[in-house]
Amino acid sequence: MTYEVVIGLEVHAQLLTRSKMFCSCDADYANAPPNTHVCPVCLGMPGVLPVINKKAVEYTMMTALALNCNIPGYTKFDRKNYSYPDLVKGYQISQYDFPIGEHGELTIDSNGAKKTINITRVHLEEDVAKSQHRGSYSLIDMNRSGVPLMETVSEPEMRSPEEARDYLVKLRSILRYLGVSTGNMEEGSFRCDANISLRPLGSKDLGGKVELKNLNSFKAVYQALQYEVKRQTAMLEEGHKIAQETRGWADDRGITVTQRSKEYADDYRYFPEPDLPPLFLEKAWIEEIRNRLPELPEAKKERFIAQYQLSPSDAGILTSSRAMADYFEESARIMGPDKAKMISNWLQGDFSRLLNAVGIEIENAKISPVELAEMLTLVDKGAIGGPAAKAVFEEMFHTGKKASVIVEEKKLSQISDASEITNAVKQAMSGNPKAVADYRNGKESALAFLTGQVMRATRGRANPSRVQQILIEELGNFQEGERGK
Repeated sequence: MTYEVVIGLEVHAQLLTRSKMFCSCDADYANAPPNTHVCPVCLGMPGVLPVINKKAVEYTMMTALALNCNIPGYTKFDRKNYSYPDLVKGYQISQYDFPIGEHGELTIDSNGAKKTINITRVHLEEDVAKSQHRGSYSLIDMNRSGVPLMETVSEPEMRSPEEARDYLVKLRSILRYLGVSTGNMEEGSFRCDANISLRPLGSKDLGGKVELKNLNSFKAVYQALQYEVKRQTAMLEEGHKIAQETRGWADDRGITVTQRSKEYADDYRYFPEPDLPPLFLEKAWIEEIRNRLPELPEAKKERFIAQYQLSPSDAGILTSSRAMADYFEESARIMGPDKAKMISNWLQGDFSRLLNAVGIEIENAKISPVELAEMLTLVDKGAIGGPAAKAVFEEMFHTGKKASVIVEEKKLSQISDASEITNAVKQAMSGNPKAVADYRNGKESALAFLTGQVMRATRGRANPSRVQQILIEELGNFQEGERGK
Protein backbone atom coordinates (compact mmCIF):
# COMPACT_ATOMS: atom_id res chain seq x y z
CA MET A 1 0.00 0.00 0.00
CA THR A 2 1.13 3.56 -0.68
CA TYR A 3 0.99 5.91 2.30
CA GLU A 4 0.69 9.68 2.53
CA VAL A 5 2.86 11.49 5.07
CA VAL A 6 1.09 14.08 7.25
CA ILE A 7 3.29 16.51 9.21
CA GLY A 8 2.45 19.46 11.45
CA LEU A 9 5.00 21.56 13.34
CA GLU A 10 4.91 23.34 16.68
CA VAL A 11 7.75 25.87 16.80
CA HIS A 12 8.84 27.61 20.00
CA ALA A 13 10.94 30.77 19.69
CA GLN A 14 12.47 32.66 22.60
CA LEU A 15 11.73 36.36 22.19
CA LEU A 16 14.47 39.00 22.31
CA THR A 17 13.11 41.01 25.22
CA ARG A 18 15.36 42.45 27.90
CA SER A 19 13.33 40.99 30.77
CA LYS A 20 11.41 37.77 31.33
CA MET A 21 7.74 37.22 30.55
CA PHE A 22 6.23 37.90 33.96
CA CYS A 23 9.04 39.47 36.01
CA SER A 24 11.91 41.94 35.66
CA CYS A 25 14.75 39.37 35.65
CA ASP A 26 17.28 39.70 32.82
CA ALA A 27 16.22 37.37 29.99
CA ASP A 28 19.77 37.11 28.59
CA TYR A 29 21.12 34.18 30.58
CA ALA A 30 23.47 32.74 27.93
CA ASN A 31 26.75 33.19 29.84
CA ALA A 32 25.36 33.48 33.36
CA PRO A 33 26.14 31.01 36.16
CA PRO A 34 23.19 28.72 37.00
CA ASN A 35 20.35 30.15 39.07
CA THR A 36 21.56 33.77 39.02
CA HIS A 37 18.85 35.37 36.81
CA VAL A 38 16.03 34.51 39.18
CA CYS A 39 13.50 36.08 41.53
CA PRO A 40 10.50 34.84 43.57
CA VAL A 41 8.22 35.14 40.50
CA CYS A 42 10.21 32.98 38.08
CA LEU A 43 11.13 30.63 40.95
CA GLY A 44 7.41 30.02 41.45
CA MET A 45 7.33 31.05 45.12
CA PRO A 46 3.90 31.04 46.86
CA GLY A 47 2.02 34.32 46.90
CA VAL A 48 3.90 36.10 44.08
CA LEU A 49 2.08 37.87 41.25
CA PRO A 50 3.10 37.87 37.56
CA VAL A 51 3.13 41.06 35.43
CA ILE A 52 2.77 40.80 31.62
CA ASN A 53 5.76 41.87 29.47
CA LYS A 54 4.28 44.35 26.94
CA LYS A 55 7.21 43.99 24.50
CA ALA A 56 6.69 40.22 24.33
CA VAL A 57 3.03 40.79 23.45
CA GLU A 58 4.05 43.25 20.70
CA TYR A 59 6.64 40.83 19.27
CA THR A 60 3.98 38.11 19.12
CA MET A 61 1.58 40.49 17.40
CA MET A 62 4.30 41.39 14.87
CA THR A 63 4.85 37.72 14.10
CA ALA A 64 1.14 37.02 13.79
CA LEU A 65 0.73 39.93 11.35
CA ALA A 66 3.76 38.82 9.32
CA LEU A 67 2.12 35.40 9.01
CA ASN A 68 -1.17 37.00 7.86
CA CYS A 69 -2.96 35.94 11.03
CA ASN A 70 -6.17 37.36 12.32
CA ILE A 71 -5.73 39.16 15.67
CA PRO A 72 -9.14 38.91 17.37
CA GLY A 73 -8.55 41.77 19.78
CA TYR A 74 -9.21 39.72 22.91
CA THR A 75 -6.68 37.36 24.45
CA LYS A 76 -6.00 35.83 27.84
CA PHE A 77 -3.48 33.64 29.63
CA ASP A 78 -4.19 30.18 31.01
CA ARG A 79 -2.60 27.71 33.37
CA LYS A 80 -1.35 24.56 31.69
CA ASN A 81 -0.96 21.97 34.44
CA TYR A 82 1.56 19.16 34.26
CA SER A 83 4.20 17.64 36.49
CA TYR A 84 7.81 17.73 35.30
CA PRO A 85 11.07 18.50 37.15
CA ASP A 86 11.81 21.63 35.06
CA LEU A 87 8.40 23.15 35.95
CA VAL A 88 8.80 23.89 39.63
CA LYS A 89 5.37 25.45 40.26
CA GLY A 90 3.55 22.56 38.58
CA TYR A 91 1.97 24.67 35.86
CA GLN A 92 3.04 26.83 32.93
CA ILE A 93 1.41 30.16 32.11
CA SER A 94 0.42 29.77 28.47
CA GLN A 95 -2.56 30.46 26.19
CA TYR A 96 -5.26 28.00 25.23
CA ASP A 97 -8.55 29.03 23.62
CA PHE A 98 -7.84 32.72 22.93
CA PRO A 99 -4.38 33.06 21.36
CA ILE A 100 -2.96 36.38 20.15
CA GLY A 101 -3.05 35.32 16.48
CA GLU A 102 -4.94 32.66 14.54
CA HIS A 103 -5.76 31.49 11.01
CA GLY A 104 -2.57 32.60 9.27
CA GLU A 105 -0.44 31.18 6.47
CA LEU A 106 3.15 30.72 5.35
CA THR A 107 4.14 30.10 1.73
CA ILE A 108 7.21 27.95 1.11
CA ASP A 109 9.25 27.09 -1.97
CA SER A 110 9.70 23.33 -2.04
CA ASN A 111 11.14 21.40 -4.99
CA GLY A 112 10.63 24.40 -7.25
CA ALA A 113 6.93 24.82 -6.42
CA LYS A 114 5.16 27.20 -4.06
CA LYS A 115 2.95 25.74 -1.35
CA THR A 116 0.95 27.55 1.32
CA ILE A 117 0.89 26.03 4.81
CA ASN A 118 -1.92 27.27 7.05
CA ILE A 119 -1.04 28.51 10.53
CA THR A 120 -3.43 27.45 13.29
CA ARG A 121 -2.29 29.88 15.97
CA VAL A 122 0.51 32.05 17.35
CA HIS A 123 0.47 32.31 21.12
CA LEU A 124 2.64 33.41 24.01
CA GLU A 125 3.84 31.56 27.09
CA GLU A 126 6.75 31.31 29.52
CA ASP A 127 9.74 29.02 29.05
CA VAL A 128 10.60 26.37 31.62
CA ALA A 129 13.79 25.67 33.56
CA LYS A 130 16.57 23.49 32.19
CA SER A 131 17.66 20.13 33.54
CA GLN A 132 21.37 19.34 33.75
CA HIS A 133 22.01 15.63 33.99
CA ARG A 134 25.02 14.49 36.02
CA GLY A 135 25.19 10.72 35.81
CA SER A 136 22.90 9.28 38.46
CA TYR A 137 21.29 12.61 39.37
CA SER A 138 20.06 15.84 37.75
CA LEU A 139 20.23 19.51 38.68
CA ILE A 140 17.86 22.32 37.70
CA ASP A 141 19.00 25.70 36.31
CA MET A 142 16.18 28.26 36.69
CA ASN A 143 17.77 30.99 34.55
CA ARG A 144 15.65 30.03 31.53
CA SER A 145 12.44 29.76 33.56
CA GLY A 146 10.06 32.57 32.64
CA VAL A 147 11.80 33.72 29.42
CA PRO A 148 9.13 34.79 26.87
CA LEU A 149 8.38 31.90 24.51
CA MET A 150 6.27 32.29 21.38
CA GLU A 151 4.69 29.20 19.86
CA THR A 152 3.64 28.97 16.20
CA VAL A 153 1.46 25.96 15.37
CA SER A 154 0.91 24.85 11.78
CA GLU A 155 -1.89 22.81 10.33
CA PRO A 156 -0.84 19.20 9.45
CA GLU A 157 -0.35 20.10 5.79
CA MET A 158 3.28 19.20 5.10
CA ARG A 159 3.69 16.03 3.08
CA SER A 160 7.41 15.30 3.35
CA PRO A 161 10.43 15.92 5.59
CA GLU A 162 11.71 18.27 2.87
CA GLU A 163 8.62 20.47 3.15
CA ALA A 164 8.95 20.53 6.94
CA ARG A 165 12.56 21.66 6.66
CA ASP A 166 11.65 24.37 4.12
CA TYR A 167 8.86 25.60 6.44
CA LEU A 168 11.25 25.90 9.38
CA VAL A 169 13.88 27.75 7.34
CA LYS A 170 11.28 30.22 6.06
CA LEU A 171 9.73 30.78 9.49
CA ARG A 172 13.11 31.38 11.10
CA SER A 173 14.01 33.85 8.34
CA ILE A 174 10.82 35.83 9.06
CA LEU A 175 11.51 35.92 12.81
CA ARG A 176 15.02 37.19 12.16
CA TYR A 177 13.77 39.84 9.74
CA LEU A 178 11.33 41.02 12.40
CA GLY A 179 14.12 41.07 14.99
CA VAL A 180 11.97 39.21 17.53
CA SER A 181 14.22 36.14 17.97
CA THR A 182 17.76 34.99 17.17
CA GLY A 183 16.33 31.79 15.72
CA ASN A 184 19.40 29.80 16.78
CA MET A 185 18.34 26.15 17.14
CA GLU A 186 21.71 25.10 18.55
CA GLU A 187 21.30 27.56 21.45
CA GLY A 188 17.72 26.49 22.12
CA SER A 189 16.12 29.81 21.17
CA PHE A 190 14.28 28.16 18.23
CA ARG A 191 12.86 24.74 19.07
CA CYS A 192 10.60 22.45 17.12
CA ASP A 193 8.23 19.60 17.98
CA ALA A 194 7.11 17.68 14.90
CA ASN A 195 3.87 15.71 14.70
CA ILE A 196 3.84 13.00 12.05
CA SER A 197 1.37 10.32 10.98
CA LEU A 198 0.80 8.15 7.92
CA ARG A 199 -2.43 7.25 6.16
CA PRO A 200 -3.34 5.31 3.01
CA LEU A 201 -3.02 7.55 -0.05
CA GLY A 202 -6.43 9.08 -0.79
CA SER A 203 -7.75 8.65 2.76
CA LYS A 204 -8.97 11.68 4.72
CA ASP A 205 -8.66 10.07 8.14
CA LEU A 206 -5.54 10.83 10.16
CA GLY A 207 -3.46 7.95 11.46
CA GLY A 208 -1.92 7.55 14.91
CA LYS A 209 0.09 10.72 15.64
CA VAL A 210 3.65 10.64 16.92
CA GLU A 211 5.20 13.78 18.42
CA LEU A 212 8.96 14.11 17.98
CA LYS A 213 11.04 16.06 20.50
CA ASN A 214 14.73 16.90 21.13
CA LEU A 215 15.11 18.32 17.62
CA ASN A 216 17.86 20.93 17.93
CA SER A 217 18.83 21.48 14.29
CA PHE A 218 17.28 21.51 10.83
CA LYS A 219 19.25 18.37 10.10
CA ALA A 220 17.82 16.63 13.18
CA VAL A 221 14.25 17.55 12.18
CA TYR A 222 14.78 16.22 8.67
CA GLN A 223 16.48 12.98 9.76
CA ALA A 224 13.97 12.26 12.56
CA LEU A 225 11.04 12.68 10.18
CA GLN A 226 12.72 10.50 7.56
CA TYR A 227 13.27 7.81 10.18
CA GLU A 228 9.64 7.98 11.35
CA VAL A 229 8.35 7.63 7.80
CA LYS A 230 10.33 4.40 7.41
CA ARG A 231 9.46 3.11 10.90
CA GLN A 232 5.73 3.78 10.62
CA THR A 233 5.55 2.40 7.08
CA ALA A 234 7.16 -0.85 8.21
CA MET A 235 4.78 -1.14 11.18
CA LEU A 236 1.68 -0.52 9.07
CA GLU A 237 2.77 -3.05 6.46
CA GLU A 238 3.19 -5.61 9.24
CA GLY A 239 -0.39 -4.96 10.38
CA HIS A 240 0.44 -2.98 13.54
CA LYS A 241 -1.30 0.19 14.72
CA ILE A 242 0.74 3.34 15.34
CA ALA A 243 0.52 4.28 19.00
CA GLN A 244 -0.15 7.93 19.81
CA GLU A 245 3.00 8.80 21.74
CA THR A 246 5.87 11.20 22.25
CA ARG A 247 9.24 10.03 20.96
CA GLY A 248 12.67 11.60 21.31
CA TRP A 249 15.35 11.82 18.65
CA ALA A 250 18.58 10.02 19.62
CA ASP A 251 21.00 11.86 17.37
CA ASP A 252 23.98 9.64 18.18
CA ARG A 253 22.06 6.51 17.10
CA GLY A 254 19.97 8.06 14.33
CA ILE A 255 16.69 6.68 15.71
CA THR A 256 13.61 7.85 17.59
CA VAL A 257 12.88 6.37 21.04
CA THR A 258 9.69 6.19 23.10
CA GLN A 259 9.40 8.80 25.88
CA ARG A 260 5.76 8.75 27.02
CA SER A 261 2.20 8.42 25.80
CA LYS A 262 0.97 11.53 24.00
CA GLU A 263 -1.01 13.97 26.14
CA TYR A 264 -4.32 15.46 25.05
CA ALA A 265 -5.55 18.97 25.86
CA ASP A 266 -7.79 17.60 28.62
CA ASP A 267 -4.72 16.13 30.34
CA TYR A 268 -3.38 19.63 30.99
CA ARG A 269 -6.55 20.81 32.80
CA TYR A 270 -6.36 24.30 31.32
CA PHE A 271 -8.13 27.09 33.18
CA PRO A 272 -7.81 30.91 33.00
CA GLU A 273 -4.79 32.31 34.86
CA PRO A 274 -6.42 33.95 37.91
CA ASP A 275 -3.55 36.36 38.55
CA LEU A 276 -3.60 37.97 35.08
CA PRO A 277 -6.42 40.01 33.52
CA PRO A 278 -7.50 39.44 29.92
CA LEU A 279 -5.87 41.66 27.29
CA PHE A 280 -7.86 43.77 24.84
CA LEU A 281 -5.76 44.44 21.73
CA GLU A 282 -7.22 47.62 20.29
CA LYS A 283 -7.33 48.13 16.52
CA ALA A 284 -5.18 51.26 16.77
CA TRP A 285 -2.46 49.28 18.55
CA ILE A 286 -2.66 46.47 15.99
CA GLU A 287 -2.32 48.96 13.11
CA GLU A 288 0.59 50.68 14.84
CA ILE A 289 2.37 47.32 15.05
CA ARG A 290 1.50 46.54 11.41
CA ASN A 291 3.07 49.84 10.28
CA ARG A 292 6.32 48.91 12.06
CA LEU A 293 6.78 45.67 10.12
CA PRO A 294 9.92 45.64 7.94
CA GLU A 295 10.01 44.44 4.35
CA LEU A 296 9.75 40.66 4.68
CA PRO A 297 11.82 38.02 2.81
CA GLU A 298 9.30 37.20 0.07
CA ALA A 299 8.65 40.84 -0.80
CA LYS A 300 12.36 41.65 -0.70
CA LYS A 301 13.13 38.72 -2.98
CA GLU A 302 10.62 39.90 -5.59
CA ARG A 303 12.01 43.43 -5.39
CA PHE A 304 15.60 42.20 -5.84
CA ILE A 305 14.53 40.31 -8.98
CA ALA A 306 12.84 43.41 -10.43
CA GLN A 307 15.28 46.10 -9.24
CA TYR A 308 18.61 44.34 -9.73
CA GLN A 309 17.70 41.87 -12.51
CA LEU A 310 18.82 38.94 -10.35
CA SER A 311 17.67 35.39 -10.95
CA PRO A 312 15.07 33.99 -8.50
CA SER A 313 17.74 31.65 -7.17
CA ASP A 314 20.24 34.46 -6.50
CA ALA A 315 17.58 36.71 -4.99
CA GLY A 316 16.37 33.86 -2.76
CA ILE A 317 19.84 33.23 -1.35
CA LEU A 318 20.59 36.92 -0.80
CA THR A 319 17.31 37.50 1.04
CA SER A 320 17.50 34.34 3.15
CA SER A 321 18.80 36.53 5.98
CA ARG A 322 18.14 40.20 6.61
CA ALA A 323 21.82 40.83 7.32
CA MET A 324 22.88 39.35 3.98
CA ALA A 325 20.20 41.33 2.12
CA ASP A 326 21.20 44.59 3.83
CA TYR A 327 24.88 43.93 3.11
CA PHE A 328 24.13 43.33 -0.57
CA GLU A 329 21.98 46.44 -0.90
CA GLU A 330 24.57 48.70 0.73
CA SER A 331 27.29 47.37 -1.59
CA ALA A 332 25.00 47.84 -4.61
CA ARG A 333 24.19 51.39 -3.49
CA ILE A 334 27.91 52.22 -3.52
CA MET A 335 28.83 50.46 -6.77
CA GLY A 336 25.57 50.94 -8.65
CA PRO A 337 22.78 48.49 -9.55
CA ASP A 338 24.59 47.43 -12.74
CA LYS A 339 27.18 45.71 -10.53
CA ALA A 340 24.55 43.70 -8.62
CA LYS A 341 25.43 40.38 -10.28
CA MET A 342 29.13 40.86 -9.52
CA ILE A 343 28.38 41.59 -5.85
CA SER A 344 25.98 38.64 -5.68
CA ASN A 345 28.61 36.25 -7.06
CA TRP A 346 31.16 37.29 -4.45
CA LEU A 347 28.68 37.13 -1.57
CA GLN A 348 27.52 33.64 -2.56
CA GLY A 349 31.01 32.43 -3.46
CA ASP A 350 34.19 33.36 -1.59
CA PHE A 351 32.45 35.38 1.12
CA SER A 352 30.01 32.60 2.09
CA ARG A 353 32.79 30.01 1.90
CA LEU A 354 34.92 31.92 4.40
CA LEU A 355 31.96 32.71 6.68
CA ASN A 356 31.05 29.02 6.84
CA ALA A 357 34.67 28.02 7.45
CA VAL A 358 34.94 30.13 10.61
CA GLY A 359 31.28 29.76 11.63
CA ILE A 360 30.19 33.40 11.78
CA GLU A 361 27.35 35.45 10.26
CA ILE A 362 27.97 38.21 7.73
CA GLU A 363 27.10 40.96 10.22
CA ASN A 364 30.11 39.87 12.30
CA ALA A 365 32.59 39.87 9.38
CA LYS A 366 35.58 42.24 9.42
CA ILE A 367 34.78 43.42 5.88
CA SER A 368 32.18 46.18 5.62
CA PRO A 369 30.04 46.72 2.51
CA VAL A 370 32.13 49.83 1.76
CA GLU A 371 35.35 47.81 1.86
CA LEU A 372 33.91 45.03 -0.31
CA ALA A 373 32.80 47.65 -2.84
CA GLU A 374 36.30 49.15 -2.84
CA MET A 375 37.86 45.76 -3.58
CA LEU A 376 35.34 44.91 -6.32
CA THR A 377 35.91 48.32 -7.92
CA LEU A 378 39.63 47.48 -8.20
CA VAL A 379 38.66 44.23 -9.92
CA ASP A 380 36.13 45.95 -12.20
CA LYS A 381 38.67 48.57 -13.30
CA GLY A 382 41.31 45.93 -14.00
CA ALA A 383 43.62 47.13 -11.23
CA ILE A 384 43.83 43.57 -9.85
CA GLY A 385 43.11 40.29 -11.61
CA GLY A 386 40.94 37.37 -10.53
CA PRO A 387 43.56 35.25 -8.67
CA ALA A 388 44.98 38.34 -6.97
CA ALA A 389 41.47 39.47 -6.00
CA LYS A 390 40.82 36.15 -4.24
CA ALA A 391 44.09 36.47 -2.31
CA VAL A 392 43.33 40.08 -1.39
CA PHE A 393 39.81 39.24 -0.27
CA GLU A 394 40.95 36.35 1.92
CA GLU A 395 43.47 38.60 3.70
CA MET A 396 40.81 41.30 4.10
CA PHE A 397 38.49 38.71 5.67
CA HIS A 398 41.04 37.52 8.22
CA THR A 399 42.80 40.81 9.05
CA GLY A 400 40.28 43.55 8.36
CA LYS A 401 42.79 45.43 6.19
CA LYS A 402 41.57 47.47 3.22
CA ALA A 403 42.08 46.12 -0.28
CA SER A 404 44.21 49.07 -1.40
CA VAL A 405 46.59 48.55 1.53
CA ILE A 406 47.01 44.82 0.78
CA VAL A 407 47.53 45.45 -2.93
CA GLU A 408 50.24 48.01 -2.16
CA GLU A 409 51.96 45.87 0.47
CA LYS A 410 52.09 42.75 -1.68
CA LYS A 411 52.54 44.57 -4.99
CA LEU A 412 49.54 42.82 -6.52
CA SER A 413 48.43 45.53 -8.94
CA GLN A 414 47.64 44.08 -12.34
CA ILE A 415 50.21 44.20 -15.14
CA SER A 416 48.80 45.68 -18.32
CA ASP A 417 52.04 46.94 -19.89
CA ALA A 418 52.35 45.26 -23.30
CA SER A 419 56.13 44.92 -23.28
CA GLU A 420 56.21 43.26 -19.85
CA ILE A 421 53.47 40.81 -20.84
CA THR A 422 55.17 40.12 -24.21
CA ASN A 423 58.40 39.17 -22.44
CA ALA A 424 56.49 36.75 -20.18
CA VAL A 425 54.68 35.29 -23.22
CA LYS A 426 57.93 34.70 -25.11
CA GLN A 427 59.44 32.97 -22.08
CA ALA A 428 56.37 30.72 -21.76
CA MET A 429 56.58 29.83 -25.46
CA SER A 430 60.28 29.07 -25.39
CA GLY A 431 59.89 26.96 -22.26
CA ASN A 432 56.98 24.94 -23.65
CA PRO A 433 57.74 24.06 -27.30
CA LYS A 434 55.30 21.11 -27.24
CA ALA A 435 52.39 23.40 -26.37
CA VAL A 436 53.44 25.76 -29.16
CA ALA A 437 53.51 22.85 -31.60
CA ASP A 438 50.13 21.61 -30.36
CA TYR A 439 48.60 25.02 -30.98
CA ARG A 440 50.16 25.16 -34.43
CA ASN A 441 48.49 21.78 -35.14
CA GLY A 442 45.06 23.12 -34.19
CA LYS A 443 44.87 22.09 -30.51
CA GLU A 444 43.04 25.05 -28.93
CA SER A 445 43.56 23.79 -25.36
CA ALA A 446 47.26 24.59 -25.77
CA LEU A 447 46.36 28.29 -25.68
CA ALA A 448 44.77 27.89 -22.24
CA PHE A 449 47.83 26.02 -21.01
CA LEU A 450 50.22 28.75 -22.22
CA THR A 451 47.96 31.44 -20.71
CA GLY A 452 48.20 29.62 -17.39
CA GLN A 453 52.00 29.54 -17.64
CA VAL A 454 52.13 33.29 -18.20
CA MET A 455 49.76 33.92 -15.28
CA ARG A 456 51.89 31.72 -13.04
CA ALA A 457 55.07 33.51 -14.08
CA THR A 458 53.49 36.88 -13.27
CA ARG A 459 51.94 35.57 -10.01
CA GLY A 460 48.47 36.20 -11.39
CA ARG A 461 49.11 39.90 -11.93
CA ALA A 462 48.97 39.95 -15.72
CA ASN A 463 45.73 41.04 -17.36
CA PRO A 464 44.34 37.71 -18.66
CA SER A 465 42.66 39.19 -21.74
CA ARG A 466 45.87 41.01 -22.70
CA VAL A 467 47.84 37.79 -22.14
CA GLN A 468 45.62 35.85 -24.54
CA GLN A 469 45.67 38.64 -27.09
CA ILE A 470 49.47 38.87 -27.09
CA LEU A 471 49.83 35.08 -27.05
CA ILE A 472 47.70 34.73 -30.17
CA GLU A 473 49.73 37.47 -31.86
CA GLU A 474 53.08 35.90 -30.93
CA LEU A 475 51.95 32.40 -31.89
CA GLY A 476 50.77 33.80 -35.19
CA ASN A 477 54.11 35.48 -35.72
CA PHE A 478 55.83 32.21 -34.88
CA GLN A 479 53.73 30.34 -37.45
CA GLU A 480 54.44 32.96 -40.10
CA GLY A 481 58.15 32.63 -39.36
CA GLU A 482 57.95 28.86 -39.61
CA ARG A 483 56.19 29.03 -42.99
CA GLY A 484 58.88 31.44 -44.30
CA LYS A 485 61.68 28.97 -43.62
